Amino acid sequence: MSNAMYNKMWHQTQEALNSLLNNESQEMVEAQRNQVFIFQMLATFYIKYVQIFRNMENIYDQMVHPQKRILIRKILDAVMGRILELKNEMVELELSEFHYFDDVLQDLKLAPQQLDIPIPKYFLKERLEVIKEREKLLAQIRADSGLNVHDKYLKSMSLDEAIKVIQIAERARQGRLRALFMKQIYLQEFRAKQSKMRGEKADSTAALQIQKIWRTYSQFKKTEREREAEMIFLGMNPPPLFDEVSATFIRAEKVNQLRSEVQLKHEERYKEALVTIKKDLALVEGQDFKDSLQDQIRQWFIECRNLTGTFPDYPDVQEGGSAIIFSDKTPEQVIENILANQEEEEKSRKKTNKTEKKAEKKKGQKRVKEKSKEENEEWKMSPSVFLRSMEEGNNLYKDTWMNRDESWNFPQDYDPEMIKQEKRKELESEIRVQVDELMRQELKNLKLAVNKEKELPVKGGKRGKKQVKRKQGKRGKMGKKEKDLLADRTIESLYKELVEEGLIVQAQKVNLSDYIGEYSYLGTTLRQVAIEPMPSLLDVRQLITLYGILPLGSAVVHKNAPQVKSLLLAGPAGVGKKMLVHAICTETGANLFNLSAANIAGKYPGKRGLQMMLQAVLKVAQQLQPSVVWIEDTEKTFYRRVPHAEKLNEPKRLKKQLPKLLKLLKPEDRILVVGTTQRPFDAELQSFCRAYQKIVLVPRPDYASRYVLWKQIIRHNGGILTDTLNISCLAKVTDGFTQGHIVEVVKEVLTDRRIRQQAHKPLTAVEFIAAIASMNPVYKEEEESFKNWYAKTPLGKRRALALTIGGKEKDKAKGKKKGKRQKKKN
Repeated sequence: MSNAMYNKMWHQTQEALNSLLNNESQEMVEAQRNQVFIFQMLATFYIKYVQIFRNMENIYDQMVHPQKRILIRKILDAVMGRILELKNEMVELELSEFHYFDDVLQDLKLAPQQLDIPIPKYFLKERLEVIKEREKLLAQIRADSGLNVHDKYLKSMSLDEAIKVIQIAERARQGRLRALFMKQIYLQEFRAKQSKMRGEKADSTAALQIQKIWRTYSQFKKTEREREAEMIFLGMNPPPLFDEVSATFIRAEKVNQLRSEVQLKHEERYKEALVTIKKDLALVEGQDFKDSLQDQIRQWFIECRNLTGTFPDYPDVQEGGSAIIFSDKTPEQVIENILANQEEEEKSRKKTNKTEKKAEKKKGQKRVKEKSKEENEEWKMSPSVFLRSMEEGNNLYKDTWMNRDESWNFPQDYDPEMIKQEKRKELESEIRVQVDELMRQELKNLKLAVNKEKELPVKGGKRGKKQVKRKQGKRGKMGKKEKDLLADRTIESLYKELVEEGLIVQAQKVNLSDYIGEYSYLGTTLRQVAIEPMPSLLDVRQLITLYGILPLGSAVVHKNAPQVKSLLLAGPAGVGKKMLVHAICTETGANLFNLSAANIAGKYPGKRGLQMMLQAVLKVAQQLQPSVVWIEDTEKTFYRRVPHAEKLNEPKRLKKQLPKLLKLLKPEDRILVVGTTQRPFDAELQSFCRAYQKIVLVPRPDYASRYVLWKQIIRHNGGILTDTLNISCLAKVTDGFTQGHIVEVVKEVLTDRRIRQQAHKPLTAVEFIAAIASMNPVYKEEEESFKNWYAKTPLGKRRALALTIGGKEKDKAKGKKKGKRQKKKN
C-alpha cells in the first residue's frame, strides 16, 4: 500500500480511538452495580482496543515518516497497557483467567479471529543486531565447551567405512534394476505363451469393449470434476492452488521490505537533522536569547529592590531556576504575585483555629465512612495509568497532524520546522542553565556591593545530615541486604560461566502462531447454565501474549501495567507447555535461563553456591533483559514428600530462594519466571501458589482444535489432503489425545517412502488410527483431577465461593418473588 493509504488508516484509527476515549471517560464517572452490564461494558472496551491495537501495529510497522512514528509508538504502547488493565479488571470481576465474548462479538459484528492479539514486529526489529550477536556468542561458547546438541547425532566415519557404505548402496541399486529388468522379460514371455495357447485373434468386438470402458471412465471423471466445481462454488472445498503462495502476496512482501529499508534511511536522516539543526539554531538565535534573558533577570533584580528594599533570593537548580520565575510572565507580574502571596500568608496564619480543625476531622471521618459504604455497594473502574498518555497522544495528533498540509512532503521525510520548534526549547533550557549560574554570581556581587551583605552558613545543616545518616543506618539494620558475592566479576564472565554450566540455554525458534488452536464457541452458553468450560488452545495462546510477550517486549508496558512476575503453565504431558516457553523467548528475543531441579542438580553446591548462582542469574538477566527464567517440572521444587530416588538431587533447593528472587525484581526489570508442570498435585499448594502469581491451565485440545491440528500437521510434514482422508473422523477418534501424540503419529506414518507414494496411493484415516492405537490418551479422570486442583488455587477458590454465594442469593430472590405472588393470590 502507498503512504497515502497508511495515512488514511492512521486518521481513521485515531478517530475510533478518540470516540472510544470519550465513551470510556463517561462510563468511568458512572458507578454500576449490575455485574453482567459491567462485564459487557469492559468486554466492549477490550475488543475495541484490540481492534485499534491491530491497526496501530500495522501502521507503525509500515509508516515511513519518522516524526509520525514517534507519536504512533507512544499511542501503541499506551493501547497495549490499557488492554492489560482491562484484562486485569475482567479477571477481578469474573474471578477467571478465561473470558468469552460471543454475544459482544455478535453485537459488534466481528469474527472470533479478530480477537487474536498481534505481536508487534518492533519487538525484534529494533533489537535484531543485538539478538544476532548474542546468538553468535552463545553458539561460540557452546562450541568451545563442547555443548552443541547436534554433535551427539553426528558420528565420525573413516574412509574405508564410507567406501563400504557406498559400495553396498550401489550394489543394492544395481540389484533392484536387474530384478526389474528380469521381471519385464518374464512378463513378455508369459503373455506370448498365453496368446499361443489360446490361439485368439483380433475380433471386432474388442474395439467396442474398449470404447465402452473409455466412455465410462471419461464420464466418471467429468462428473467428478463437476462435483468438485460445485463444492468449491458452495464454499465446502478450498479452490485449487489454495495453499500455494500467490504472486500478489510475494509482491506485497517485497514492498514491505522496501518500506522497511526506506524507514531506516529516513530514521538516519532524521537523527542527523536533529544534530545539525540544533547547531544552526545555536549559532543564529543562541546569543540573542542569552542577552534577552539576562536583561529580563536584571530588570527583576531592580524591580524587587525598589519595591521590597532588598534583593530577591535566586531559585535553586532543583527548583527550576529562572524558569519558575518567568514561566509565561513579565517581571512586573512576578513582583505583583510575590507581594500578593506575602499578604495571603499573613492572613492565613491569623485565621488558624483549633475548633475548625476538629470540625474538619469529624467531617472527614464521616465522609470516609460514607465512601466505604458506597464502594462496597457500587463498582467503579480502577484508575488507569495509560489513559493520560493516550489522551496526550490524541491531543498531539489533533494539534499537529490532523489538519496538516503535507502536499510538499511526498516521500514522507522528516519535517524541519517541527525539529526547529523542539530544538529551540532544548536550546533555551540549556542556555537558561548557563545564564542562571552567571546571574547567581552577579546577584551575590550586587548584594555585597549595595547592601554589604555576607552569606552566613545555614544553621542546623550538620544536624540534618546526622539525622539523615542515623535514619539510613536504622533502615539498613532493619532490612539486611545479602552480600554481593560477585562484585568483582564482569557480566561477560558470568554469562560465559552460566552457558558452560548449562543454565543459559539456546531457545528453539518457535513462533506463537505455530501453537495451533481454535476459538471456543460454547463458552458463553455453558457459563449461562453454570457449567465452567475448559479453555481452548486459542484462549491459552492469548493469555501467553498478554501475560508474557507484551510486557517483556515493551519496557513502558512492563513498568506501568499490572505486573506479572511469575507464570505457571499446568497441564498433561504433550499439550505444548515447553513450546510456549520457547515461543515467548522467540517473539521477544529474550534469554532463556533453565533453573529446573534436574538441571541444577550437583551445580553450585551448598548455601553459598546457591546464593552465587541466583545472584549470577539475576545480574545477567537484568543486564541482558528481556529474560525468561524457566523451571521445568516445577512441582519437584515444592514436593510434599521427596521420592527416595530423587533425594540425592536435592530438588527442593529453590523452594525458599524463589520467593526471595521474585521480591528482588523491580518494575523496570523485564524478567519473567515461568514454571511448567504436568503433576501439580504432588506439590505443596500454599507455597506453590505464593511463588506463581498467575496460573494458566493448559487443556487437551477439543474437537475444533484437533480438526485444525490434523490438517496443519499433515500438510507441514509433506502430506496431501484428499477426499479419501476423512479428517473429521480422525478428530473424533482422537478425543483425549494431545498435540504431542498427533505430531508423533503423523511423523511415524509420513515417511519419505509414503510421501512419494501419495500420487497413486492417497492417504487414508486407517493408517493414522493404526499408529495411534498404541498410545495412551489423557483420560477424563486426569482432566478432572486438574480441574479439582485448579479449584483449590486462590483464584479458583474465589470463583467457587462467588458462584455459591450468587446461587444462594438467586434462590433467596426467587423465594421472595414466590412469596409475594402467593400473597397477591390470597
